[in-house]
Amino acid sequence: MKNSIYLICLYFFSSCTGIAQEKEQTMDKKTDKIVKTEAEWRAKLTPQEYYVLREKGTDRPGNGGYTNHFEKGTYVCRACDSQLFVSNSKFESHCGWPSFDDAIPGTVEFHRDLSAGMIRTEITCAKCGGHLGHIFDDGPKETTGKRYCVNTSSIKFIPSK
Repeated sequence: MKNSIYLICLYFFSSCTGIAQEKEQTMDKKTDKIVKTEAEWRAKLTPQEYYVLREKGTDRPGNGGYTNHFEKGTYVCRACDSQLFVSNSKFESHCGWPSFDDAIPGTVEFHRDLSAGMIRTEITCAKCGGHLGHIFDDGPKETTGKRYCVNTSSIKFIPSK
């Protein structure tokens, strides 16, 4: 029990103190991942985008941004422009954040998240590691049953031509 508490505290402390080290701006040839320094990310992103994508922050809930947006097109990562979600996977969840029932295969990675006093599954961009939001099992039963709860600040919309 003590070891479990120690590991949880260590994990929480390391994620809160920004131990993530700055990396050179390169493309990792083995994984095709985008690697930039934190200074480069700060220069590219607005303060809110940086807070969400790089510091694992959360947008305030509400009807702004892409929450009530249902045009045809593709949602891409705001940090690296990697395609993440297509508009036909978006649905109205009434949770205050844009919600999708599926991601484009291979574009999202899943990580156990023990922050905020609960166990959740974080979703990140597979290409740049940017924090997108979380996935839950309360999505539409007639499709995947999943709800990708995504921060508006982490994505941008590209309309269909």
